[in-house]
Amino acid sequence: MENSLLSLYLPEGLVEQFDISYMCSFCKRDTKEEGYIIHLVEKNILPMGYSSDLFETKDFTKPTLIQDLPARGKLIFLSIKRRRWREKNNKSNIIQRDLSFLTSGIKMTTDLSAFLKGTNRDPRRYDVEYL
Repeated sequence: MENSLLSLYLPEGLVEQFDISYMCSFCKRDTKEEGYIIHLVEKNILPMGYSSDLFETKDFTKPTLIQDLPARGKLIFLSIKRRRWREKNNKSNIIQRDLSFLTSGIKMTTDLSAFLKGTNRDPRRYDVEYL
């Protein structure tokens, strides 16, 4: 039930690739803006085209914080912890899933970037480093 409700707010396909580990709320001191951080951990499902006979789960990357579309006037940030897989025979060959729902070079989802372009807003105003 919780995942199906959150899938209405999260980028398309995200709930199928990630588990929601927890969610917390925050309030910015300076602006009093409220929001949520949804912590997501990638499921242990190999990307398409790779065999579980050849690859094993290795570890996780450092979490990436990206901003998504606001919901009900509240800021929404996704803390995404990606999984890495290592080839069993060649330990130096490590693979990760391609997350094409992120806009390259910006810490926001493609949906949010398209929304901001349509409203003529400057995406730099929504920089996650000011949290």
